[in-house]
Amino acid sequence: MADDFAGQTSVIDGDTLEIHGARIRLWGIDAPESSQLCRGDDSLAYRCGAVAANKLDAFIARRPVRCVPKDIDRYGRTVATCAVGGIDLGDWLVTNGLALDWPRYSKGRYTTAEREAQKSARGIWAGSFVEPWRYRPCILAGGHPVQCSDDADTGR
Repeated sequence: MADDFAGQTSVIDGDTLEIHGARIRLWGIDAPESSQLCRGDDSLAYRCGAVAANKLDAFIARRPVRCVPKDIDRYGRTVATCAVGGIDLGDWLVTNGLALDWPRYSKGRYTTAEREAQKSARGIWAGSFVEPWRYRPCILAGGHPVQCSDDADTGR
């Protein structure tokens, strides 16, 4: 595994960055996929994955990002905790309702942040959504983004 990564970052999606040509998957969280639809507090569908990526990009604001590798995923990406200005990006995304704690990997590291976002109805918690880890298999099984968002909607 490579040493720490630091530098200018490109946001690929709500939980994936690129630094110096290396793809980095943020550890312990799962953000909605770029094509994923959620419903807002007005019940209207919106691309919640695109919103997560855009807000992450705006938060980073071309500041240098530092990532500490933890693992390599099955796609060959480095899995890392990353921070900008001393703020853990995973925690920031979950606190703002733009991603979920993924307990399968995080062992609950971001549970408190998720509860805070849910209680305050921030981001995806303002409406309804399907967990990204349930959305992806639906798409892979041939589902259309609307089907995978609406038919499988947990109302979570």
